[in-house]
Amino acid sequence: MWLTLLYSITGGAALLYALYRWVIPAVVQYHAGLALIWHDVIVERILDTVTQSTRPQRILGAVQQNATRGDPRSVVRAIDQYCRSQEWAMNVGDEKGCILDSVVSEVNPSTVLELGTYCGYSTVRIASLLPPHAKLITLEFNPKFAVIARQVIAWAGLEDKIQLVEGSSGDLIPKLKEQFGVKAFDLVFLDHWKDRYLPDTKLIEECGLLRKGGVLLADNVICPGAPEYLEFVRSSPRYESQYFKSHLEYTKVEDGLEKSVFLG
Repeated sequence: MWLTLLYSITGGAALLYALYRWVIPAVVQYHAGLALIWHDVIVERILDTVTQSTRPQRILGAVQQNATRGDPRSVVRAIDQYCRSQEWAMNVGDEKGCILDSVVSEVNPSTVLELGTYCGYSTVRIASLLPPHAKLITLEFNPKFAVIARQVIAWAGLEDKIQLVEGSSGDLIPKLKEQFGVKAFDLVFLDHWKDRYLPDTKLIEECGLLRKGGVLLADNVICPGAPEYLEFVRSSPRYESQYFKSHLEYTKVEDGLEKSVFLG
């Protein structure tokens, strides 16, 4: 009887682990809503409870354990490896990251604004490609994320190129010229709350913060999606837009980046 019970418990535990580790992730990776609910709600809460830590803290741990201090690309690789093999996170990711890299290299900006730092993945990715004396200002609303991002940026050795500012984008954007002496940005990367893409773009325009020929690059325009923003930049005569089809980070769900050149 006890042996049968032990076999049942062991078999049940093995089944649950297989479902958690392989079966459910394989099923949800093709479905946007299910993927976000599974990874960004269920799994995160389970791991937070089991490990008594947060996802950003676990990402930082992966960087400190696997990345070489002072090597930005090793930081990016460490986060990608962790998010593909251990725990999903909403970074821009490796696939869309290559598109981000190509746009940064094409624009070769001297001033960059990033909206939404999270753990600093895209911040490090962008800053590692900037020319000498270039400046990247990244805005993060969540102070707990900012604490982690600063440590990730420091591990990558990029503190001199990056200014991380905590607060609401809507409050900070009008103050950027005065506080940081920026006349206009060559590149703006939008990767924060999707419902802020459009109002913050309009605010950037009103404040004269995007130079003529400057580029807006927006992530997650399909999943979770930013339909109002897409309609605006695609229909406005002030922008020339191009969609780069890809996938939601670390899944097979369609997503993409929208590159919009400001025509003035």
